[in-house]
Amino acid sequence: MGSFKGHVVPGTLFLMVGLWHMWCSVYRYVTSPKTFRVRTWNPVPGFGGRLRYLELYMVVIGAFIDLCIELVYSPHLKYFVNGILNPSHMNNFEHSGMLIMFFIYGLVALVSVETSLLPLPEGALCLVGATAFSSEYLLFYFHSTNHKGLEGYYHYILVLLIGLCVLTSVLGALVPSSFPIDLSNSMAIALQGLWFYQTAFTLYGPMMPDGCQLNGNEIACRSSDNQIRGELLANFQLFSMVVGVFVLVAVSYAFANSRFGHANREGLRTADGDL
Repeated sequence: MGSFKGHVVPGTLFLMVGLWHMWCSVYRYVTSPKTFRVRTWNPVPGFGGRLRYLELYMVVIGAFIDLCIELVYSPHLKYFVNGILNPSHMNNFEHSGMLIMFFIYGLVALVSVETSLLPLPEGALCLVGATAFSSEYLLFYFHSTNHKGLEGYYHYILVLLIGLCVLTSVLGALVPSSFPIDLSNSMAIALQGLWFYQTAFTLYGPMMPDGCQLNGNEIACRSSDNQIRGELLANFQLFSMVVGVFVLVAVSYAFANSRFGHANREGLRTADGDL
């Protein structure tokens, strides 16, 4: 069974990275559509040195801190009981495997862009990122916790969103000049972060549906009708988030085009004549 903080922390990281990618994808396409390329990470403009790689440092440090919580703090170093892995902390061990993959992705990307030791092309970094998302997908699909009922439904939706992250990351390596793929990847990451938040507030916070409650380590609903209403509410929450993200993309694109697209259009007119 998870916790409120256990969903908010990764949700915050995914949401921040997803929104940053979304804006950068729109900005890069608006300013130079002909030279647009898919990116797994985006440098911070106006900064030099290591601050330029702030996004990658956030991924590495965030994954490392969460890894320490799952692997060091939560089990209190009690990894074995009677010669076997501590059964009380199997969830923590599983989450650690996923976090290690995101830590490796961030570290590999940093080494690739900051040194000459591992100069990987962007397509290879896309596949490394897809591998990290795949480990997350497998974690939530084959989870040791017995996900049933309302809890299982919320995690099933999370698995679908993670699958979109895997798919768009792989497609980014295969079609490196596609703006829709790059934008879709950022939207999927942002939606995953939002859904982590929604899961936290619904299952472990004040938004629990009527007729359902957290009972020990399980979400118990008084009747099947209460559970169905909870699942329908989850559908509405997901649809609202999708609409909200699409509206945000549209507003971002309109803003970026009005502020930064003009010079590009003028350049096209100069090169090709009136459009």
